[in-house]
Amino acid sequence: MTRDEIPTPALLLDMDRFERNLERMAKHVRAAGKQLRPHAKTHRCPEIARRQIAAGALGVACAKLGEAEVMTRFGIHGLLITTEVVTPSAIRRLTRLVAEAPDTMVVVDNAENVDALARAAVEDRVTLNVMIDVDVGNRRTGVQPGEAALALARAVVHRGALRLRGLQGYAGHCAHVTGWEQRREASRAAMAPLMQTRARFEAEGLPVEIVAGGSTGTHDIDVELAGLTELQSGSYCVMDLDYRRIGGRADDALTEFEMALTVATTVVSVPTADRAMVDGGLKAFSTDKPFPPEAVECPGVTYGFAGDEHGRLTITDPARAPRLGDRIEFFPPHCDPTFNLYDRVWCVRGPRVEQVWDVAARGRSD
Repeated sequence: MTRDEIPTPALLLDMDRFERNLERMAKHVRAAGKQLRPHAKTHRCPEIARRQIAAGALGVACAKLGEAEVMTRFGIHGLLITTEVVTPSAIRRLTRLVAEAPDTMVVVDNAENVDALARAAVEDRVTLNVMIDVDVGNRRTGVQPGEAALALARAVVHRGALRLRGLQGYAGHCAHVTGWEQRREASRAAMAPLMQTRARFEAEGLPVEIVAGGSTGTHDIDVELAGLTELQSGSYCVMDLDYRRIGGRADDALTEFEMALTVATTVVSVPTADRAMVDGGLKAFSTDKPFPPEAVECPGVTYGFAGDEHGRLTITDPARAPRLGDRIEFFPPHCDPTFNLYDRVWCVRGPRVEQVWDVAARGRSD
């Protein structure tokens, strides 16, 4: 099958760029003496996770229990569930998952949750690997650094069915700070309390073999922290325009990783000389980020949403006006929610379709 035979709209993965991205990140973390557990919320695709692990990753991080269940079903282990699992039914699902994949880890930020996890683990005769989730300024989940984190860690180590593994601190508010120096300053300030908390754990003899954090935007910043053991960067494997615009260490764009993901569309109408319509609208792209001109892989046109199923191309260069039936590809502004719109990703190498991978954890909001 060729690229031009793919029914549109469709999600395409450029395999050459994707494989180079995996290789570059693997080389980067090895050189820094760190490990990588990339966040699978980017792609929700077990085959991509398998490729990341083959390239050297420890496993993958999962935003939700449902994602981890799917990854386990496809044989992916080394999982870290980065959002707290709190309801009785979810905790029971977690213990069943751990019975199948004992190295799975879960985060906690509340003593009541620690008690509930410990009771379930005893009842189901499993040992739960636990990380203390620390708020480093993202103001989402996480216990406060310092004494509050230590108190929670003490509660974990006093429960025989729980095994404390370390700390998680995700500074998501720093990931998209524009300008490398500004981003480095912001991330250093955010991660300092996590490093101080690690030092207090060590002084008290609390287990802290893992300290996890970092994003694609700070992949070359957070590895400078001696106390950080592994990165959770996710978007690097496919990239998107929102990350590209933040700038790299020596460039106005973050270019260490290549734009490997596109949405392919077909021109279905050319009603006027200055307008053409494609079959990719609100259902084809994430809408949480701006749609910049550079998203369009077609010079001389700009894109705008024109409803659920249609996108409007404004033709700015008549000499490059698209024709009926033309294929036009777009770089997504935000890769994570764009992935979640598709059941499959078409893996292409040049003009050929090489494989088709299921986005198997798509829609697992639990």
